[in-house]
Amino acid sequence: MDRYARWNALLEMLTDNGRVSVEAAAERLDVSQATIRRDFDQLAQQQMITRTRGGAVANGVSYDLPLRYKTAKHSAEKQRIGAAAAALVTPGTVVGLNGGTTSTEVARALAVRPDLNTSAEGAQLTVVTNALNIANELLVRSRMKVVVAGGVVRPKSFELVGPLGGALLREVTLDVALLGVDAIDPQLGAAAHHEGEAAMNNLMVARAKRVVIIADSSKLGGHAFARICPVERVETLVTDSGADPEVVDAFRAAGVQVVCA
Repeated sequence: MDRYARWNALLEMLTDNGRVSVEAAAERLDVSQATIRRDFDQLAQQQMITRTRGGAVANGVSYDLPLRYKTAKHSAEKQRIGAAAAALVTPGTVVGLNGGTTSTEVARALAVRPDLNTSAEGAQLTVVTNALNIANELLVRSRMKVVVAGGVVRPKSFELVGPLGGALLREVTLDVALLGVDAIDPQLGAAAHHEGEAAMNNLMVARAKRVVIIADSSKLGGHAFARICPVERVETLVTDSGADPEVVDAFRAAGVQVVCA
């Protein structure tokens, strides 16, 4: 396990437990306690955790891990979800896509579809996004028309938030919005941890003819701080095959089409 994989594992342990000792982390990751101490010291220098005597405690990490430390979590499920969500997109449409690891997999799946990349002049797909990493994925791997909303960058998610981006989104019409979320519940709807991201996503919902939520099964039935939209606004939910059948049935009862990848 390399350093970044260890850091990701340590941050997830802190997310789950709030506090982790050097001894417990070393045993779980099968490395020396000296290695764990160095990892904790380096994460503390980045202000991602707080060092304690004999271990570390979460420093806000339980609510919003930076994107670069989320990539390994549920990665196989997110790749399947990304492929299934991309399959819902037809050539010649305008797609809204927000940030996050699952949205990144959607962007990668869109970028390799030949029917969406047939001509450099007449773009077969237009993608409107508020995420810098999503724009980069599409620009370097496809011939799509990419429109980036303005705003202030959130380093944790690479998403642009604030009124500058909102001004652009209010002037466009989306055929479909493909939105990654932090939580979605059959009663509470879709939500995000950060209110700025939720506001931008809400604008995409308002400008979209169809709304597709992309979320792995760990996010189903959960809740987060800021609501993106009510469940009535969601046409389709794309999740993984590990979703609880009772929760899936609850979404279907609420009128949401559920695709389990």
